[in-house]
Amino acid sequence: MDSMKGLVRTAAAASVSLAALLAAGAASASSFAIRSGQGAEGLGMAYAGSASGGIGMSAMAWNPATITMFPGRTSNWNYTYLNANGDYEPTRPSRIGGPAAPAPLNPIQFGTGNLGGDGAMIPASASAWQLTDRLWVGMTTGAPYGLRSKPENQVHAAQVYGRSAKVTTINVSPTVGYKVNDWLSVGAALQVQYLSAKLKQAGGLGPAASPVILEGDTIDFGYRLGVTLTPFEGTNIGVAYRSAIRQTLEGSLATPTPILARFPVKANLNLPDSVVVGVSQVINDQWQVHAGVEWTNWSRFRNIPIVNELNGRPQTSLNFQYDDAWFFSGGVEYKYSKDLTLRAGIGYEMSAVNDRNRTIYISDNDRLWLSAGASYQITDRIKLDLGYTYIDVKKASVNYNPGHPQWNPAVPVYYAAEAKPYVHIASVGITYRWDDPKQNIPVQPVVRKY
Repeated sequence: MDSMKGLVRTAAAASVSLAALLAAGAASASSFAIRSGQGAEGLGMAYAGSASGGIGMSAMAWNPATITMFPGRTSNWNYTYLNANGDYEPTRPSRIGGPAAPAPLNPIQFGTGNLGGDGAMIPASASAWQLTDRLWVGMTTGAPYGLRSKPENQVHAAQVYGRSAKVTTINVSPTVGYKVNDWLSVGAALQVQYLSAKLKQAGGLGPAASPVILEGDTIDFGYRLGVTLTPFEGTNIGVAYRSAIRQTLEGSLATPTPILARFPVKANLNLPDSVVVGVSQVINDQWQVHAGVEWTNWSRFRNIPIVNELNGRPQTSLNFQYDDAWFFSGGVEYKYSKDLTLRAGIGYEMSAVNDRNRTIYISDNDRLWLSAGASYQITDRIKLDLGYTYIDVKKASVNYNPGHPQWNPAVPVYYAAEAKPYVHIASVGITYRWDDPKQNIPVQPVVRKY
């Protein structure tokens, strides 16, 4: 029984870094969030004005009240390709039992190689249906968290802390919006979020060490609330709140030693809530500017017990000790012609991850967004959006020692490495108006994005 508990503790050290591992290959926001998966139009402006409706229909994924900005019946579909690059190169020899002599060297000294692999495709959609001059219903779908992470070197010096992870999230959010008057709209959305995960780590120090595998899934719920204000002609202000979601991952833990075993486990992942504020301003017939700020409550992502469901007792607790994250962005749009709109944006993100709590799979740090994009109105009903972002991430260092939140004294591998991560993101979107856009719509928003 004691050996089994030790195996649970060892596996938990990697398994509960689950959320961290999600971000490994291709996170485009702090920790393991995937902001860039929401829409091509927003990607082209670093998502400036996401709460105020400045980024088109994907704004509904931040602020449900923006649904009232889209008259008639309209849908939007987006496909985003995200390619992240992060390669941890050891900065000193990896050792067992101590950071310096006379402790023995780790038998493996390789770095991870590129964590991001071939990247990932991220779909998202939004639909809005105007029922009356004041009432709208609709829905958004997307993947706000999750990723595939597989280092080039499956045998590396930090393999006891993790070898690979595959996580999928699908968020479906039925949405309702109500236009109270000409200057105020309110909205709400129910979040139904599915999460599945499969995590592997090395069960030992040698190159041929068998993996310990954790896998499971869950469906859980949250909500979004928002308002938009139009105090002056051409000015739109949005404020929205996204609730936390407590994802109760249920699945199994497979261990190769001392005998092949598989037993049920549970882990509660408290995903963060957030607040976003945005402003969109029409300058003239050709120019619009947008700005936004987003706060994410990552500091609630700290203590995560791993429970063996056979006895109902926590086996260990993982302490991530994350900080809150902030994202600031600004963007500009230029209507080059009747059909073509050009845009650009810049953003800066203060990450929840730092040198104290970073793991082998999170090459995350404060980051700079540089974005550009365009929209072309193909017909009265069809619009094409293209967006591109380059993310320059500050150098990220990882240092496993007894002060690290995920340090495992059962396998005391001292490991220090550094990566210089960067991310390329490209997205394409199609917006389709189901009804006739030339019909007489009684409500015309000041800032229209269709």
